[in-house]
Amino acid sequence: MSIEDSMGRPLRDLRISITDRCNFRCTYCMPREKFGAEHAFLAKQEILSYEEMTTVVESLLPLGLKKVRITGGEPLLRKDLSVFVAMLRGLDSELDIALTTNGVLLERHASTLFEAGLNRVTVSIDAVNVEMFQSITDSKNTPKEVFTGIEKAQQCGLGVKVNCVVKSGVNEQEIIPLVQACSQRKIAVRFIEFMDVGTTNNWNLESVVTGEEMRQQIMNHFGNLKKSPAQHPSDVARMWSLEDGTEIGFIESVSNPFCGNCTRARLSAHGSIYTCLFSESGVDIRSILRFGATSVEVAKLIQEIWTKRKDRYSEIRGEADTERKPVEMSFIGG
Repeated sequence: MSIEDSMGRPLRDLRISITDRCNFRCTYCMPREKFGAEHAFLAKQEILSYEEMTTVVESLLPLGLKKVRITGGEPLLRKDLSVFVAMLRGLDSELDIALTTNGVLLERHASTLFEAGLNRVTVSIDAVNVEMFQSITDSKNTPKEVFTGIEKAQQCGLGVKVNCVVKSGVNEQEIIPLVQACSQRKIAVRFIEFMDVGTTNNWNLESVVTGEEMRQQIMNHFGNLKKSPAQHPSDVARMWSLEDGTEIGFIESVSNPFCGNCTRARLSAHGSIYTCLFSESGVDIRSILRFGATSVEVAKLIQEIWTKRKDRYSEIRGEADTERKPVEMSFIGG
């Protein structure tokens, strides 16, 4: 069975934020002035348990779910993550289970996650230059720590991709070094246009480096880029390749929206379902989980939510004449 929203889009992917905490304070996601020592993060009892999250995934498998991506915050901060991965793997041997992480803790956890059933990992890194990396992340960590984690993941057998958010006037100069670093390790790198997610990243259109501008910079340095056919209509990254086979993707939510093929729902750490990355509110399902709802009952509720879905924010960006207050990216994952 498969369910579709009001625009005919099926529910194929679920992104699960397992924590709202992070060990970085990236300026475009969790700036320290908004997420400092006084910020009230979710209390333990407010966060869904692994069992509750697993029930949600179990409820969606009969409705056509194919992929689960574990996100945060920084998901590797949550204890016993491999236990959760094993619980998900126990539901379906064919389920695609992925993780998005900043990579600093990946070396420590890669082996146990792979053994538990994780398929692949996406590592976010926005600069190779140490000073630039530390400026963006507002941390004392280094790109070397991240690449050590990446190499460990590769050695374990995990699939690895790299994501980089590019912001005008900040890290455009890091595009070429990141391509070189990923090409050396035979990893696909994907560049993301700076997006208006949440209210704390001071987004404006002038801060966007478009995918076309990024491609031009890459071609000026490396030569021709060849466009690759999409493996699936719902893929968010449009992939290209250099003559040496290096894969480079571009996620162009601002300049080239892909709402029409979006098959992703998001489950926040505190148990709300969001039907768009740019949502202003979600629908609480934690309550029914804690009242003992079965996976069948959870499936019925999510089906009702999804069939009413009509989100296409990236396609209508700029048309709204009222001020929006979308949920923060650190709360529902990227």
